[in-house]
Amino acid sequence: MRADGSIQWVPVRDAGEVRMGKQLSPSGREGAGKLPYLRVANVHEGRIDYSDVKTMAFSAAEREVYGIHPGDILLNEGQESLRMVGRSALYDGPVDSYCFQNTLIRFRPRPEVLPQYAQMVFVQWRLQGVFAAVAEKTSISHLGGNRFAALPFPVRPLAEQRRIIEVIGAVAAQERAIEASIAKLDKVWNGSVAELQDVECGTLEGILRSGPQNGLYKPATSYGPQGTPIVRIDSFDGGPSDFTRNLLRVSLNGGEIDRYGLALGDIVINRVNTPELVGKSTAVSGLAEPTVFESNMMRCRVNVEFAVPEFVETWLGSALAKAHFRQRAKSAISQASINGSDVRTCPFPRLSIAGQSAFVARLAILRSRQRSEEVELVKLASIRRGIVDDLLS
Repeated sequence: MRADGSIQWVPVRDAGEVRMGKQLSPSGREGAGKLPYLRVANVHEGRIDYSDVKTMAFSAAEREVYGIHPGDILLNEGQESLRMVGRSALYDGPVDSYCFQNTLIRFRPRPEVLPQYAQMVFVQWRLQGVFAAVAEKTSISHLGGNRFAALPFPVRPLAEQRRIIEVIGAVAAQERAIEASIAKLDKVWNGSVAELQDVECGTLEGILRSGPQNGLYKPATSYGPQGTPIVRIDSFDGGPSDFTRNLLRVSLNGGEIDRYGLALGDIVINRVNTPELVGKSTAVSGLAEPTVFESNMMRCRVNVEFAVPEFVETWLGSALAKAHFRQRAKSAISQASINGSDVRTCPFPRLSIAGQSAFVARLAILRSRQRSEEVELVKLASIRRGIVDDLLS
């Protein structure tokens, strides 16, 4: 043990009990006395997911050893991602309702260590790479119970631990409030889009001036630091996008730029992607220079007398449009594809230009509020990290 002012540094094993969980075995799967147990998939940073809990047999003696009590902290012992090793959550469920598997480490604090404080320390260690530095690195990185137990733990006076919990908890409460507000705005957004499903529909073909047109294929040797920006399937997530930066470049001739060039208001649709993402779409809202699109996508040009590009973008992200593309998609190994006919026959609401514009304006207000909340959330997260660094350093 070593002392730094009011802090006493002790091995983790002296700050609380460290235990690995029970190993899964055929007898455990098939035996009597089954109980639900928690595993890596259940333990996220700061929360436990009880929606997918498995069971195995635990004897009465094993229940005493592997039972979880309120105040216990569960840490991921093994992870494919090195930076996620040691991900932890505080158990707040009933006594002895759950046990835990050996993919987790249980830390049960001694009376001189408050559980919330210990979990904050473990979160900080993961973010600072403390766990990653001691983990055994193979195809799956392992923290290891003994290596974890040997780490020096800062035991502060209980009053100081309570102050740290209170200060960090207050900022975390503000973050949760903003997250709840963002979730509420999401719900309003989704409800607004869902209202469109009650509108009589024609087809997308009826509002197109041209297209769908497949994009440009170029071999890997054509890509490099110079050339024309090209939009690829990973250049946007669906919905609003930014094609003014961070695009790969490809060598082209003038005819290819003319044929495959994008213009403001164009709709770009993924024609090949995973089954969940095929049909992912965006409206081109800004270009810094001539820009083209790759062969895994289609370009549609909207007749602005019949449709507003931003409305088309929103509609193509709706549940009804996505369901149409999923139903029409042709499946291959881990991929699905749609063609021009699938796009042209996609249902499209019969709304006037004025109606579409009003709808887009309403969503723009929601999006603006949501972005403001997201900016505040980022600021709070930065403040919390600074406070944590200051209080736990």
